[in-house]
Amino acid sequence: MNSPRFAYSNLIILAAFAVACGRIASAQFVQEPLLSKKGTDPNEKGRPWPATRPQPMPTFSSNDRSRWAVVRALVDEGTFVIGQRDKKVFLGTAIAPVGQLDPIAAASMVRFGREWRAKSDTGIIFEDGWGSVDKVLHPSQLEFHSTKPPFLTVLVAGLYWLFQAFTGLFFEVPWTLTTHPFAIVRTIVFVINALPFLVYLVVLKRLVVRWTDHEWTQAFVLTAAAFGTIATPFLITFNNHTPATFAVLFALALAARIDEGRGGWLAHASAGLLSAFAVTCELPALAFATAAFALCARRDPRRALFAFIPAGVLLAAAFFAANWAAFERLRPAYSEFGGPWYEYEGSHWVKPAPGQVKTGIDWARYHESRAEYAMHLLVGHHGLFSLTPIWLLSLGGAIMLSRGQGGRPPGGIPSFLGPLTLLLTFVVVGFYLVKSDNYGGWTNGPRWLMWLSPLWLLAMIPAVERLSASKWGRGFAMTLLVVSIFSAHYSLWNPWRHPWIYDLMIAAGWPGY
Repeated sequence: MNSPRFAYSNLIILAAFAVACGRIASAQFVQEPLLSKKGTDPNEKGRPWPATRPQPMPTFSSNDRSRWAVVRALVDEGTFVIGQRDKKVFLGTAIAPVGQLDPIAAASMVRFGREWRAKSDTGIIFEDGWGSVDKVLHPSQLEFHSTKPPFLTVLVAGLYWLFQAFTGLFFEVPWTLTTHPFAIVRTIVFVINALPFLVYLVVLKRLVVRWTDHEWTQAFVLTAAAFGTIATPFLITFNNHTPATFAVLFALALAARIDEGRGGWLAHASAGLLSAFAVTCELPALAFATAAFALCARRDPRRALFAFIPAGVLLAAAFFAANWAAFERLRPAYSEFGGPWYEYEGSHWVKPAPGQVKTGIDWARYHESRAEYAMHLLVGHHGLFSLTPIWLLSLGGAIMLSRGQGGRPPGGIPSFLGPLTLLLTFVVVGFYLVKSDNYGGWTNGPRWLMWLSPLWLLAMIPAVERLSASKWGRGFAMTLLVVSIFSAHYSLWNPWRHPWIYDLMIAAGWPGY
């Protein structure tokens, strides 16, 4: 059972990589009858079934379409603007004295204004196959923008530009997202998700093999990383969560190396760059970046100050420069939630009027208490521990490490891993329990917490070792792993779908949101 080398690690890694590549190569949005209305009843939940065949697309939700729309606009049109609203139509509907009319006339004018407004909206985000609710309207310029921070999108736009330049060498007309969306989207997603995922698993394997010589534990942790977290279903879509997850592991590996006294100037600069990149993808990852700096600074303050910090500042400057280029201001568009940028006529995000009932998970806060929300986010239909119960082992392992159990430095688990994992888990989960209220919308689990996965995977090592000592312990651990893999693979064709527990509750008669 005990071996300094994990003989089957490469097979697990290659299998996970091959599965990811196969899914990306066949990525396509699929219409699902179960999610559609049976008829035309406006009170029936679900989407209307299309009367004609929709435009086939390799994108899956409002979330990634919003990002791809900006990629296309930047390269093909040279702008961050993804749509426009006619100013004359806007003024015509805005100044109508609806309050001075009788109710029937007022309702007629409002309906007419909405129809008129809908016809006036033009641009990429209103084209068939490109529609998204994740858009904001600049109040004065009446231009539509993505709600997503533009920095990551700018990087992907650079890949799209390179793809166009490459195809331009072999074809009379370069391929574009309009003419060849499948080839371009799938290729770019392979580059930004599949290849980093391969490196992610290799780096994780090296850390696991270094931090434990117990082969069963090594196999368990690597299998969990390859197939048992919600990062797996998101590998087929352009999102901010998987890049943040990869960046956190790479930065953590460098910080551990530096903590052992084996890191030079390049290691410090790379740790700073990767930590800052994680923050550009997930703002709460600022807590991790701060901790990573502290780890580097306690070992080598000079290099931390003059390599880690400048690299992080450089990336932060690029992040804010992208915001300025898009909006001529430093604040991201999502900071305007609840204001006129979001609550324009026809927006999905307009708050319900008094007496109005809005349905759907985006409006969960109007259908449940904060305590119910916390319960479902932890152990309920979108539960961190109910969908991915292997994180219970991570919690136990982090506590063991914090008590000095399971760590065997030098060469074993770093002494900082347990306290760091507990601290970040408490801070980040607490942040989302207080600040969020819609579970991340249509999604297969608590996606906002995905970037913590590397810490949780490594922190579970001592708990898995303890359980592996007995037949019943191994059986318990494997049961948790099976449930976690089942949850991750429940909707592999589209990660922007409800988890299996949510669907099970609906089938059992729960009304949902």
